[in-house]
Parts: sequence; structure tokens; C-alpha cells
Amino acid sequence: MKLMDALFNWLQIRIVGDARPRDRSARDTVQFFEQILKEDHQVKELKLESDDSVYRVHYLQGEEWKSREFDRDSAEQLLRDIEAEPRFNLPDDD
Repeated sequence: MKLMDALFNWLQIRIVGDARPRDRSARDTVQFFEQILKEDHQVKELKLESDDSVYRVHYLQGEEWKSREFDRDSAEQLLRDIEAEPRFNLPDDD
């Protein structure tokens, strides 16, 4: 998997995991993409920031910090798709 694809996939599922903290599948998938980034692309650390229009993924690759911007609307599409699908809705805590 190409680095930019892995970063985007990690970002999308991280957004889902942050919005749905009880979603174990999302947490597991975040870890899966972190492992790909670490093993295949030597990414040691990931940091995330956002503003109204973009998400910025900062990553330490080797000894160098690099950044990549992703369109906010595209990055949040997976979360919208999941929330629109009733079978993926988690029950509320009582």
C-alpha cells in the first residue's frame, strides 16, 4: 500500500474512532493502519490537527517530520457513510 493511501485510510478510520469511542472495530482498524505505516513506511509517530477545511497529518519518518493535508469533506466521508447505515449504529449506554 502506498504511503499516502495508508495515511488517508488511517485518517478516515481515526476520525471514525474518535467520533465512536465504543466502536471496537474502528479502534482495531486504526491500529492495523498504524502497523502498516510503521512496518511498511517506517513511520514512528503520527499527529493530527485540523481546521475548517483540512486535516493535517504530521508524521515522523526516519528522523524527519513530514506533513500531508487532506480535504476535510473527503476525510469525513467514511464517518458519514457509517452513521447513515442503521446496522452500524451502536446502542446508547444506559
